[in-house]
Formats: sequence, C-alpha cells, structure tokens
Amino acid sequence: MVSPLVVGVDGSDHSLRALDWACDEALRHGVPLRVVYASLWQRYEGAVPAAGPDRAAERVMAENIAGTAAERVRRRAPRLRVVAEVLPEDAAGALLRESRSAFAVVVGHRGRGGLAGLLLGSVGLSVAAGASCPAVVVRGDEAGVAGTHGRVLLGVGDEAPGSEAVRFAFREARARGATLDVVRAWRCPAHEPRGHPLLGGSPARYHEDLASVVLDRTLEGVAPHHPDVAVRRATAEGPARKVLVARSAAADLLVVGARRRHGGPGMQLGRVAHTVLHHALCPVAVVPEPEPYPEP
Repeated sequence: MVSPLVVGVDGSDHSLRALDWACDEALRHGVPLRVVYASLWQRYEGAVPAAGPDRAAERVMAENIAGTAAERVRRRAPRLRVVAEVLPEDAAGALLRESRSAFAVVVGHRGRGGLAGLLLGSVGLSVAAGASCPAVVVRGDEAGVAGTHGRVLLGVGDEAPGSEAVRFAFREARARGATLDVVRAWRCPAHEPRGHPLLGGSPARYHEDLASVVLDRTLEGVAPHHPDVAVRRATAEGPARKVLVARSAAADLLVVGARRRHGGPGMQLGRVAHTVLHHALCPVAVVPEPEPYPEP
C-alpha cells in the first residue's frame, strides 16, 4: 500500500495555499492525497442550533470544508487519487496521528484562528516538532510556493552521513528536476585559543575547510545514488539560521533535519529550525532524524 500525502485544511486562505501545494507534491511523487479537516464538532452536538435532524451546524461546516477542498483538488488534478475526511479531534493531535502512516504531512503556516501578528500558528509548529514523517509548512512568497526557482535548498547541520534529511532533499530535487543547493554555515570564534595545533594558518580558512569536510561527509552516502541530480555545494560564513533564510529567497523548498528524543515524544527543534519555520521565503520541510543511542 502506498502511503498518502496528508494535508490539513481549515478553510482559511493559508490552508488552501497548502492544499494546492500538497496537490502538486502528490502528483510529483505519484502518491494519493488525503485531505483532513480536524474539528471538535462532537463537543457542540445539541449545544448549537441544528442544521438538520441530529446534525450540528458545526458538523455541517466541517463537512463542507472537507468536501470543498476535495473538489478543489479534483479540478486542479483530475487524475490524482484524493480522499477527504473530517476527524472529531484537535487539529495538531489528528495530524500527528496521521503522520505515523503518511508519506509526508503538509500544513499552512497559519490557520483561521491565528493571531494577526503570529508568524507561525500553533498547529504548524506542533506538527513540525512532532510528526513521525517529513512535515512541510507552506509559507513564503509566490515564487517560492509556486516552485519557479528550480532549486531545493538543504541546510546541513551535524547529521550523520546519508541522513534522512539528505535523502529527502535528493528525492525532492529529482522529482522536481531541480538543482540541489547544499549549504553548510560556519563561523570563526572571536577568540581562537593560541597554540591550537590545527590553526597554523588563517583561523577563518580552517573553519571554512572544516565546513567543506562536513559537506563531503554528509553527501558521500547519498549523492552517488542520484547521478541525475545537479548538486551545488556551498559553505557560507555566518549563523546558519540567517544564511538559510537569506538563501531561501531563491529556493522552492528548504529542507532541514530535526533530532528525535529518546524516551519521549516529539523532536528537538533548535534555533535554526524555529527561525526558518517563522521567516523562510519558501516552504520548509522538517525531516525527523533518529537520534543515535549512546554507546554503552
């Protein structure tokens, strides 16, 4: 059975934007699309005026949102397999449960209940931090969301060679026929210790060379399996979160990894992931990485 791409909708403009993006993504990868509207309408049964026998108005609205979303997909991609469902749960909980058997889960960066000044809604943040599969928050400018740049951007942290984020980024670039930009940020500490055995030359050059080594190590297990993907490697001086936000202006998708906790739910979203989720100029994919167990 092929795992579906799951997209959460709520009738807002942001969720419709995410729905269109998810529709195109499902077509690229040849997977079915599952549209989910999570509503707690069961709480209101009998507490609001009924729109019909035993049917709460809130339930009718939920079914209309899901049905309208499915019809929008059918008009956009008639051959795409699509299923829409209303789930009587809170949105974050429903999407996290759906993520356990999904190809990926997609959400808009804000929903109907978002405050005007909120950069990323609570549902989007919860899904990005806790999903069991890659989670995509659809945000950014029109060019980035429409995928007109022909570039996928991968931010390289301290992942092990051949990490899940790297594999995901290569798959995305291949499916889109896009160039994969792989970036490792580096910084030269203000006060390098004197007498360091590896710092005989320029300290900045040492840290830049080290970043290049990390790039090579990260790509070595995956790149040979994708000879058809054009890869551009780059090291950039500065904080990783600022480097990635700036480069996201020329990307169609930004991919970052996030570590899973042992013995607890969710992932560890660091400053880089938080920043790009709030400020990137293109959609952001957060890919869960298994945390290696400590050696005994």
